[in-house]
Amino acid sequence: MTIHSVERMSKNKSSGQSVRAVVVDKREAILRSAIKVFAEKGYFNSKVADIAGEAGIADGTVYLYFKSKDEILHSIFDRAMAEFIAEGRREIAEIQNPADKLRRIARLHLEKLGTDRDLAIVFQIELRGSTKFMQEFSAAGFAEYLDIIRQTFAEGQASGVFRTDIKPVVCAKVLYGSLDEMVTNWILSKKSYPLAPMADEVLKIFFGGVMVK
Repeated sequence: MTIHSVERMSKNKSSGQSVRAVVVDKREAILRSAIKVFAEKGYFNSKVADIAGEAGIADGTVYLYFKSKDEILHSIFDRAMAEFIAEGRREIAEIQNPADKLRRIARLHLEKLGTDRDLAIVFQIELRGSTKFMQEFSAAGFAEYLDIIRQTFAEGQASGVFRTDIKPVVCAKVLYGSLDEMVTNWILSKKSYPLAPMADEVLKIFFGGVMVK
């Protein structure tokens, strides 16, 4: 739904459902506009007025939904992580093999960010602009996301698929770090290429190592 459709709906106060839809859509419009503004200007160089202008609303309207620019950034992260985690759990729920689960998680990770370059920039660059942000976000949904990978690896160890002499939490961080680096390289690269297939390259190394056996 577009900003214009939100404005049309706001004129119709006849039903509570319409009013709720207006609230949800306008909040969504603010978040999407903030992602674009943060990606283009950088978080610290952006102003609430820039976000409002991109969304086509008055500056004061932003404050009806968010207390500050910090809260907007937090909301972007929280929403994206909640979607990643929910979709990830759904995707692997019917998969039995732990290795296949990790393949799906890795592919989904790169698919999601590979289809939204602005969001990828916010995640890879703007969220890491200060130690304060990194500490806050690491303690939030990011920890839950890492735990999904850790649990999957531990499941594979228990079933004899993965080696048992390595720590699942370290494996989770190694895999996430590798995927994370692929996204950063994709953002910074002057070449245009699909990001999702890089998951296969990462897992080829992750599962097989680099030494000839």
